[in-house]
Amino acid sequence: MADNFLEKRFEDYEIRKEAYLRKKKHLPKLIRKPHRPDDEAL
Repeated sequence: MADNFLEKRFEDYEIRKEAYLRKKKHLPKLIRKPHRPDDEAL
């Protein structure tokens, strides 16, 4: 396989990885609030 198959696949992977990381940075972070019961006596 001297047609640079692995090199091409690796380049494609790097491009997809970069796009994923760029998109991931712009997503809002989830804020988790502690769960409280409705009735404080419980």
